[in-house]
Amino acid sequence: MKAAVVRAFGEPLVIEERPDPEPGPGQVRIRVEASGLCHTDIHAAHGDWPVKPDPPFVPGHEGVGLVEALGDGVTHLHIGQRVAVPWLGRACGRCEHCLSGWETLCEQQINTGYGCDGGYAEKMLAWADFAQPVPENLTPFDAAPLTCAGVTTYKALKVADVRPTQLVAVSGVGGLGHLAVQYAKIAGATVAAIDVTDDKLELARELGADLVIDAREQDVGAELKKHGGAHAAIALAVNRTAFEAVNSGLRRGGKLVMVALPAHGTIQVPIFDTVLNGTAIIGSIVGTRQDLAEVFRLHAAGRTRVIHETRPLASVNESIDAVLRGEIKARIVFDLGADG
Repeated sequence: MKAAVVRAFGEPLVIEERPDPEPGPGQVRIRVEASGLCHTDIHAAHGDWPVKPDPPFVPGHEGVGLVEALGDGVTHLHIGQRVAVPWLGRACGRCEHCLSGWETLCEQQINTGYGCDGGYAEKMLAWADFAQPVPENLTPFDAAPLTCAGVTTYKALKVADVRPTQLVAVSGVGGLGHLAVQYAKIAGATVAAIDVTDDKLELARELGADLVIDAREQDVGAELKKHGGAHAAIALAVNRTAFEAVNSGLRRGGKLVMVALPAHGTIQVPIFDTVLNGTAIIGSIVGTRQDLAEVFRLHAAGRTRVIHETRPLASVNESIDAVLRGEIKARIVFDLGADG
């Protein structure tokens, strides 16, 4: 099988031939149809974060494909079934986090494309209990971005406890942000979308954003305060300044939900204002299996649109460069069946 492999941090990925992996007990082998390019994959390939993967490895945690082999003990999936493999590749199932519905905080978790090989390959392994069945009316190219970009923003809005009529700021309208705008609208919120590129601001308008703020020309905090301040701000732009800007636009009692992970991310938090205004800063990491099932059901019901462009896996390095240059409107999805 072909796979795109990180052999050294910061170096171009290498397309190479590898033997088909064999599923162990509780695992399945998947013939990958589509795999989304998430900014996390770029951080992984560059070794940006304090906890690093071990090269050589195959990135990708938005893999969608068909089950083609079952490991011992797997009875709830069947050959030919379409499944998605998210960032949460496996959790222990026994700790307090897993038992209380917060499996994404499990300290024993293994992350797809980081702690084990991911979806930038024609075939991949997954733990069957964490391979999410995909509804029949979802294409693999829509399902792939929903597997991370969708479930991550959907969970962030849950963490923010967004309610109808509240003002929700979405900072960064890209692969994640275009879905966050839609989930916030589904929740009944008034949505303020913030970005620095014309095409993404226009996309936000197309998807129903009520306010559009161009951070190149407008003071984000001041614009939000004109409307009473945000009840919740979902920070998706991979930029420290963007975090601080949207935090300044919270109303009293508002919540900043941090999602994006800049390589060297720290922000200055004004203690006096935070205490007096009763604002909160919260981290939100991806979503659970139940969250992903809900995301898929919403899309299957026609409630969301996934904006993506498909490319062959052979374009992986050029695609990463395009994302870093801010040239991609929303999401790149690698078509593993495309000639490349």
